[in-house]
Formats: sequence, structure tokens, C-alpha cells
Amino acid sequence: MRQVFHGHGAARGSALGRARVRLPATFDITEEHIAADAVEVELDRLHAAIDSVRSEMHALRVRLHGALAHEVGEFLDLHALLLDDPELLQGLDDLIRAGHYTADYALKLQRDRIAAVFQAMDDAYFRSRVEDIDQVIGRVRAALHRHDAGAEGRAGDILVCETVAPAELAQLQAQGVMAIVATGGSPLSHSAILARSLHLPFVVGASHALQRINDGDVLSVDGSTGMVVRDPDAADLRDHRARAREQARERRQLNRLRREPSRTTDGVDIKLYANAESREDVAEAHALGAAGVGLYRTEFLFLQRNELPDEDEQFRVYRDVVLGMTGRAVTIRTLDLGADKADRSGLALRHEPNPALGLRGVRLSLAREGLLETQLRALVRASGYGPVRILVPMVCSREEVRTVRASLKRVVSQLRREGHEIADHVPLGTMIEVPAAALALRGFIDEVDFLSIGTNDLVQYLLAADRNNEALGELYSPLHPAVLRLIRDVIRLGQARGKPVAVCGEMAGDPIFTPLLLALGLAEFSLHPGTLLEVRRKIRHCSLVAMRKAAPALLRARDRASILAWMRTHDCAVDG
Repeated sequence: MRQVFHGHGAARGSALGRARVRLPATFDITEEHIAADAVEVELDRLHAAIDSVRSEMHALRVRLHGALAHEVGEFLDLHALLLDDPELLQGLDDLIRAGHYTADYALKLQRDRIAAVFQAMDDAYFRSRVEDIDQVIGRVRAALHRHDAGAEGRAGDILVCETVAPAELAQLQAQGVMAIVATGGSPLSHSAILARSLHLPFVVGASHALQRINDGDVLSVDGSTGMVVRDPDAADLRDHRARAREQARERRQLNRLRREPSRTTDGVDIKLYANAESREDVAEAHALGAAGVGLYRTEFLFLQRNELPDEDEQFRVYRDVVLGMTGRAVTIRTLDLGADKADRSGLALRHEPNPALGLRGVRLSLAREGLLETQLRALVRASGYGPVRILVPMVCSREEVRTVRASLKRVVSQLRREGHEIADHVPLGTMIEVPAAALALRGFIDEVDFLSIGTNDLVQYLLAADRNNEALGELYSPLHPAVLRLIRDVIRLGQARGKPVAVCGEMAGDPIFTPLLLALGLAEFSLHPGTLLEVRRKIRHCSLVAMRKAAPALLRARDRASILAWMRTHDCAVDG
């Protein structure tokens, strides 16, 4: 019987398939014991399951690349660390040997013990890590019962669940899952951002879907509107086919824009840079006609290893990125690592009370002797092979910028004395992601050559709202008057002082925000390669003069509703 569920569209796209319902993991496992002579067999079974999960995560990590690897990799790395935790592993062995428990029940007991420790912590961030523990234990349990057909996705499935972890998404898509319908989640969560990068239709907040949809039900999913239809009728099927045709037509149109300029209707060229983390991303950015790389993340060089990368290893990676862009500028961000990342080297602090506000970014680079200088030497050496810009994250004061600038000057002098061929000038820029940096920018803007606004963290810090907290989904939004005015002020000051300003956060890659950012004065975007063509198309339908004329009305908006009304009026509609 036809039934409609209304959620929030988190990743555009249309899908038609069979429902695969995954109920929330409750870990209500009955206490079971095994005979003494079965202990070794049960241990072997458990160890084989853990090894299987390790192999799966490693294989997925290898398949991922670029910005996708950055987003998913953080979760995979964290899960790998949990899976290798001696306390977890030894505790499981002890429970099976001493208590003669089944592997399933031992997993439950260990999960409950560790979860209790995390839940007793004062800090909300660490309490939220219980979800990661549940996902790791769930993976091991699934491996223990691999014969269970419900353990994996199948081609043509539409997964119906409470939530989905970012680390699962790429794997589900590879298995042929067509779309995801979740009863929880937020359109601004890591999972939603990742689904958009994968072009995997995703609906969140679909109330009652778990209670009323059964395995095998046929579902029609619209990831744009958030509408899910169970047992679609003839009209629903016609609508789905129409959406599918429109999406195919849109893909053809976008592909024709690969070599077209990012130029407004009144003839102004806007620079579109790519966010990247690998040679594959760089190659894609080059093929799409990106103006260069606006944000190259370096954290992947430092994660999941016991020793730090030396200067030569870093240099080779940076050099290859520069060569891959064949003369186009490459902006490389210095290490942005903190206690929330899966760091095995001991570089970042463990168990910080609040990692988001802790020793991360430039703070960590300055606190660890030799760390910044080694990276700067590698970056400056790479400048001999093409234009390199150095971007410093998490800056909040003039003193930090001056310290980095002094280190860069010292490194340049050293390398020239050593006979290295390097650029005459290596531009130094800062991320504007801490509100203090935006507000104090006038005091240190003369110390930098360019600026890049990281809207993801800027919104989070400015509104004191964790973007991964579902309860704050409505509050965490760039569509807040304070956010827009702060972005406008940074752009305006940069223009007045002759300093290029880009936006490299999630806002830059969403074409919905393109007219708004143009109105605020933005002329440089840095975004995931997967959305570059969509933003280019939107720019090509916008009049810059019209957007700038409409800016005062946007900045007079007092609330989100008024900003949304402005966006509807000035959406630079793309004609069919």
C-alpha cells in the first residue's frame, strides 16, 4: 500500500529500489557460555573476524583518494585504532578464556565496559565516541556471522536505517546500494557531505520509516526534496523516470562545461580552485579546468604511522602535486592535526578535554620542535617546480602569523645557502576559521599574502554549535546574519588591502550558496572537484553586477527566513 514519508534532502539524486531495513544496534545479546574444550576454537573465530574487519578497512582506505579519503579516512583511522586497542583485544581474550563466554557475548561485555567509561566523561565529544565503539563492535559481529545476508548491501538496495557512519558510505555504494534513507542525521553532517561527494541520494529525518518500511518493499527516493514513497504508484514511477531523465541531461550539460570559463553573464571571471589530498584529485582538478589547488591537505602523511614523515618524503609528495598542476598555483595547508584525529605517532595530545578547542593546527606545529620547520623546508623546496602557496590553519593571533613568517624567512635563507632552486617568493596565507582571527584581521593582514575562509569551523565556532550534533541541526547553519556579515567583512578587508580571499569550506562547493557568496564579494572559490562543474554552471548564470547590487538587502536580513527569501529571489536559476 502506497505511503509517503517526508524527510530532509541531504544529497540530491533519484533512486528506485528494494528496501533493506537495518534496525539500530541494541547489543541485547543473551549471556551464553561455551565448553572448556571449545575456547580455542571460539578465540580463533573471534580473531579471524577481527582480522577480516582490519582487512576490509585497509582495502577501503586504499581505494579511497582525495577529499573523500580525508573525510572517510578520519573515521577509518579512528576505527582502526579502536580495533587495535590492547585493552579491548586482551579483554575479549580474557572473557572467553576465563568466563567461557561466546565471542558475541564477550563483545557485548567489552563494549559495555568501554562505553561506560566514555559516557562517564564530562566532555560531550568523548561521550559521542560511543557511536564509534558501537560501529567497530558491529563490524566485528557482522564478520562473525558473515553468512547473514543482511550483513552487507546488495545491488539495487535502498538502505533504511537510523544513522549511517561516514566510513560505511563508500563501501555501501561499491556494493550497489542505490540510496540511503535515515530516520536521524542532519543535512550538514559528515555523512551528508560525503554522500553529496559520492553523488549517492540521501534522505535524513524520515520519521517512522523504520517502523513502517519492511525488507523488500519497493521505494522511490528523491534526495532533493526528501520525499520517500513506499510502493510507488504509476504517477510516482513517471515522476521517478522524469527525474532520472533530467539528471542524465544535467550530467551531459555539466560535462560540456569542463573546458568552459567560470565567467558571469556580465563577463567577470571567477576563480574556481579545487580542494585535494592526492595525485588523483589533482589530476581531476586539472581535467576540470580548475584555476589551481586552493587547499591541499597534508594530514594524510602523518596519520596511521608510528613515525613522522621526514623532509624528503614530504618534499616528494608536494613536488608531485605541483608538477601535476602544470604551472597552476597549488595552495598547501600546513599540518592540521589534533586529538580528534587517529594519530599513532604521539604527535597530538591524547584525551584532550575538547579537541576542537585544543592543541591543533598551527598551535601544534609551533608547540612541537622541528615540526613546522621540516614541513616548511619541504614546501619551499617544492616551489622550485611550480607556484606554491603555504596556508596556515587555526590561526587566531598576530603573534602566530609573525612566528610562522619568521620561520619561513629563515628556511628560505637556509635553502638558498644550500644551493636549492626555489621560487623568488613563496606566498604565505592564513585560514580564517576562528572568529578571533576574523575580528582581529586588521591587525595582522599586512603579515600575510592571501586569506582562505574555512566556513565549516568558522560557523561552528561562531555559533557555538557542533555540526555533527543532530540536536543542533537547525542552529548549525551558514545562513545566520552574523556568519554572512563576518564573511563579508573579511572579503572587504582583503580587497581593500590587495589580499586575495577564497572560501574553502562546504559553502564554496554548494551551488545553492554561489549567488550569495558572489553578492558578498567573493571572487575565489575552493571546492571539492565533484561539485566544481555545478558551481561553474551557476556562476555562468549569474550577473555579478546584479548580485553586488542585491548585497545590501542580504546584509539587512535579520534572520534565517529573511536570508532564505533573498536566496529564492536571487538564485540565478539555471534554465532547462
